Amino acid sequence: MRPAQGEVLHFSEDPTIKRFVPHVAATSRETEAYVWAVDWPRCPDYWFPRDCPRGMAWVLPTTTDADRDRIVGAGSGIRVHAIEYGWLPALQSVRLYGYRLPAASFRYLGPTDTHAMVATEPVTPLGPPEPVGDLLALHEAAGIQLRLLPHLWPWWDEVIESSLGWSGIRLRNARPRVRQERS
Repeated sequence: MRPAQGEVLHFSEDPTIKRFVPHVAATSRETEAYVWAVDWPRCPDYWFPRDCPRGMAWVLPTTTDADRDRIVGAGSGIRVHAIEYGWLPALQSVRLYGYRLPAASFRYLGPTDTHAMVATEPVTPLGPPEPVGDLLALHEAAGIQLRLLPHLWPWWDEVIESSLGWSGIRLRNARPRVRQERS
């Protein structure tokens, strides 16, 4: 699910929202009240249950071949999302909805921060929420690998030290880091 021209999307497990009112999200580092949405390129970041920890990495023009092959995989496309095995049942069963919102009401969070769009006034959806559908099928249709890992942290630590673009959402919900014992 992606927005049409002049739209942005808000993804939610709640199909009853009639109006979005700015608020300070409990999980946000921002202190200003916002309505949150995403544009076309960032929609795949939200094709997950809300609380699902996920890491995302994608090839940039400056990404090295070595990093692409090591993290994304040789011949495997340009983007990979990773979650822990324990979240697969939720990914397969969640009822996720997309709300289409007027793009004119939104701006990027900051001049170099294009991960999300925000509005500071209440926003009414352009229509009823739409079921997003099969999240695995969305990833496949978009050519995005979905990787299942026993622990997210070892992969994530490689990603953030690489030349790839990356984003992590709800990482605090990942399994705790496993301390490596030295011999």
